[in-house]
Amino acid sequence: MGAEQCHEIFSLSVEHLVLVISSILMACVIAIPGAILLSREPGPRRAAMAFANILQTIPSLALFGFLIPIPIIGGIGKRTAVVALVVYALLPILKNTLTGILGVDPAVRESAVAMGMTLGQVLRQVEIPLAMPTIMAGLRIATVTSVGTAVIAAAIGGGGLGVLIFRGISFNDSGQILSGAVPAAIMALLADEGLGWLERRFSQYR
Repeated sequence: MGAEQCHEIFSLSVEHLVLVISSILMACVIAIPGAILLSREPGPRRAAMAFANILQTIPSLALFGFLIPIPIIGGIGKRTAVVALVVYALLPILKNTLTGILGVDPAVRESAVAMGMTLGQVLRQVEIPLAMPTIMAGLRIATVTSVGTAVIAAAIGGGGLGVLIFRGISFNDSGQILSGAVPAAIMALLADEGLGWLERRFSQYR
């Protein structure tokens, strides 16, 4: 493997990582506050979860295709890829955050209120800390899934390691395919292990 090829693999790996991190951060900004609001509203909760489940069933390549003609968020390139990855990351983060908050023992909430805590303080100091292991589990699932789904971003000009995989498929070159697939697999394993470690750390403080 030449220096030029190594440089390309490194550049595309960084590009892939940026796609994943930016989409996960955006998904967290939407899903975590959304889950907090839905935990207080049973009616909208069912409709929101049903909608998120429907989005999750759309095949990834089809979703990329659906987004292309949409003004502002669509088109060819990284923007559309990030939007699609955000959509796929929403459900596990939203679902696990909601499960974690709703799973807090009502007696613990009542005790916190009896001690004089406001609803905001109960959320920040009681509910979120107790729900963190479950939230981290959702974040872990979303991140590992996004690493794999981001490969398809290359099909719409989103870059990342999928460039090497699609090029390898086009030229029937297994070396090119492996040069994209192996770094993506390593990235997914490292994300899984790292976030799994954080999940276990938060579980110790419950």
